[in-house]
Amino acid sequence: MRAVYVVLGTIFGFILSRSGAADYDFIQGMFLFTNLQLYGIMGAAVLVGAPGIWLIKQRGRTLAGRKIEIELKPLHRGNITGGVLFGIGWSLAGMCPGPILVNIGEGKIYALAAFAGALAGAGVFGTVYQRLQRPFALPALKVGTGEG
Repeated sequence: MRAVYVVLGTIFGFILSRSGAADYDFIQGMFLFTNLQLYGIMGAAVLVGAPGIWLIKQRGRTLAGRKIEIELKPLHRGNITGGVLFGIGWSLAGMCPGPILVNIGEGKIYALAAFAGALAGAGVFGTVYQRLQRPFALPALKVGTGEG
């Protein structure tokens, strides 16, 4: 089943690459409001994804028959701070996590710096999480990967 995920991820990366949604200039154009096409791509993704999530919730099982529950994530001050930091990093790097891998796959060397920054940021966040819990009213950190 894991091979299916690799195939689907590769298809998704190819679509990101061919649509231009992983291109630095394309993303900068979105943030500078000089190219609004990426907003349309994201809107189309929501229009396609929302009914899919609704169907998954209604069915309650994966295609393989495993039980699935989609839980609501808690709202807290960290959502706003994290969203702002994510947006700043996305704007500066010109890519978020998915396009980082697409750009690396396309041979764009500067994406390695964004990848290193994403890994370093995740590592620092994991290291300081307990100190941030009280001031940002963050939930307890779940350790482990679950079933997998």
